[in-house]
Amino acid sequence: MLTMEEALKGSNLRFAAGEIVKGTVIEIRNKEVLVDIGYKSEGVVSGNEFIDLKAVKVGDEVDVLIEKLEDKEGMVILSKEKAEFKQNWEKILTICNEGGRILGKVKSVVKGGLVVHIGVEAFLPASQIDVTTPKNLTQFVGNTYEFKVVKINQERQNIVLSRRELIEAERTERRQKLLGEMVPGDIRKGKVKNITDFGAFIDLDGIDGLLHITDMSWGRIGHPSEVLKVGQDLDVVVLDVNKEKERVSLGLKQKMTNPWANIEAKFPVGTKVKGKVVNLVPYGAFVELEPGVEGLIHVTELSWTKRVAKPSDVLKADQEIEAVVLGINRDEQKISLGIRQLETNPWDTAENKYPSGTKVKGKIRNLTSYGAFIELEEGLDGMIHVSDISWTRKINHPSEVFKKGDDVEAQVLEVDKPNQRIALGIKQLGTDPWDNIDQLYKVGDLVTGQVTKLASFGAFVGLKHEIDGLVHISQISEDRVDKIKNVLKVGQDVTARVIKIDKSDRRIGLSIKAANYSQEQLKAEQAVLDALKPGEDLVALQHAFDAADEAVKD
Repeated sequence: MLTMEEALKGSNLRFAAGEIVKGTVIEIRNKEVLVDIGYKSEGVVSGNEFIDLKAVKVGDEVDVLIEKLEDKEGMVILSKEKAEFKQNWEKILTICNEGGRILGKVKSVVKGGLVVHIGVEAFLPASQIDVTTPKNLTQFVGNTYEFKVVKINQERQNIVLSRRELIEAERTERRQKLLGEMVPGDIRKGKVKNITDFGAFIDLDGIDGLLHITDMSWGRIGHPSEVLKVGQDLDVVVLDVNKEKERVSLGLKQKMTNPWANIEAKFPVGTKVKGKVVNLVPYGAFVELEPGVEGLIHVTELSWTKRVAKPSDVLKADQEIEAVVLGINRDEQKISLGIRQLETNPWDTAENKYPSGTKVKGKIRNLTSYGAFIELEEGLDGMIHVSDISWTRKINHPSEVFKKGDDVEAQVLEVDKPNQRIALGIKQLGTDPWDNIDQLYKVGDLVTGQVTKLASFGAFVGLKHEIDGLVHISQISEDRVDKIKNVLKVGQDVTARVIKIDKSDRRIGLSIKAANYSQEQLKAEQAVLDALKPGEDLVALQHAFDAADEAVKD
């Protein structure tokens, strides 16, 4: 029987570090495998070098590379992976010229990417795993894929792979095929890839198409995310194909019947409709009548009588309301609606209800610089102009006579239906005292009154019958008067003599200093007044009142 040394001498095997030899598995331990290579001692292979240690059986033959013939314990250190690497490297260099393809199995996750076993270990950067860099790399471990060899470094014996380039090449091929096949009207299956403010990009398995927000629904959509989610599968309609720019326009609403197709039959002009307020804007309110169909109630169509500043003053979002169809434009997909048409227009009956000369009562609702508004009935106001408050007195602002909430009586002067105005007057309830002024006052009469206003040129004195007289500054005292306010005060009671009555200009001239004059003195004083220039004499009361405010401020 041959000894071990004789057997080794007779063998062609060369046992030296770096050599590849065949061995037989003789024992499987927790972290290592003992292999008999025909040497004087067994060799040890790390269990990590086997893809599945549980699948290894005693008696299996393996190619191993001798790393050390003897370690401190006299064991031979072997490597299965290095044997495979050395055996496969030359073969891989031949097969995997840069740009070539090869199958490989993902072995593990490392910093920056994955380790792939293709006979030797190769590196797959994370950016080259897929079209978009995945966040979870562990999902690829254990899977087999086809890869493209993008770089080989023989000195360092490393290989860089790419799966992304193969995927992109396949997508380009599919994209060109799809662009050649697709025609408008096709229905294609796709997946929502990305959502933006203006629409969504749909992956058609080879090319991305744009589904614009306006083509998602016949109804109103605020944002695409209201109807779509990333990753959602859906069927879309091809609307347009641009082969040169490789762009595809898609539609979703086109799978459904256009609700505007027979809109006139659904909502004839003049019919009452119900809907929900879906949007409020400064100029009106949009009301959804059915999915995909909205009508606009313009702000002017909200009320016959009230001036609505903005629709939100009377309507709320999501409010269910009733309205009347006023008009339809199918081409522009517009429907005009009105709410006030649900009620009778009070202005249609205003002329018959409030004929000129009618006495009315109402509460003052508002005061402006030019008049007072009186509510005659719900939604119907009349206006008393400042010039129609008094026959005799100049009213600069209605607040001098009225305040909000006052109950007043007036007379209808005119109803202007086209402009929706009712003119009222208070002075018309009584007679104009100037019609009978000759019976009320005569030149030379001694009168008493109260100072109502002060002006630079004189003072106004309130007399009976709501008539004002004007005391010129020259008629206050025998002594020279520089400033009226130094002599008279508003509210002061005075006695004066009527020295002038101008019926045509509706003015009465008074003289305080002439209160005790004789008839001869009165005539002389009147002659002096008549000789004064227009800017210095009594002036028309109309102008005198206008100037009074300035004088009072001074």
